[in-house]
Amino acid sequence: VTHLMHSALRKVFGDALQQAGSEVNSERTRFDFTLDRGAKPEEIKRIETWVNEVVLESSAVQATQQNYEQAMRSGTLAFFGDKYGDEVRVVEVPGKSKELCGGTHCHQTGEIGAFVITSETSIGSGTRRIEAITGLNAVRYLKELQKTVSQISSLLRVGADQVTERIEKLQKR
Repeated sequence: VTHLMHSALRKVFGDALQQAGSEVNSERTRFDFTLDRGAKPEEIKRIETWVNEVVLESSAVQATQQNYEQAMRSGTLAFFGDKYGDEVRVVEVPGKSKELCGGTHCHQTGEIGAFVITSETSIGSGTRRIEAITGLNAVRYLKELQKTVSQISSLLRVGADQVTERIEKLQKR
């Protein structure tokens, strides 16, 4: 999902955006990138939507060993100014993402499950961080949000779709 998120970020913010770090584990993924401003809510929504659409396509994820020069000529992305050997591992979701990477990967994008961005923050001048969750962690997260909205709705004595309007009226009052 980190590769797909990177591709989505570049689609939304342009090809000048570059990865500045990442962490992936069984609980979450964190992606640091260059951008001189925060992401707008509609941009976060576009990123999430694009990644989820690719996940639902359940496309094959291809990991191949290639000659470094050949990989670069074929449009593979590589960052961090890392030093690479003559042979590199290229991970590709055809037509969606193609990057150098040595990490663990799924065989099909559908194995990722749901994808939810949980935060987007600044971690320094010109560097942003997105944190996201996938699979059952994402489903659990969404269920908890749904529970919270239901509780707020009950306290305000309005339907869930009227919570925002009701809070705005209370703030004005």
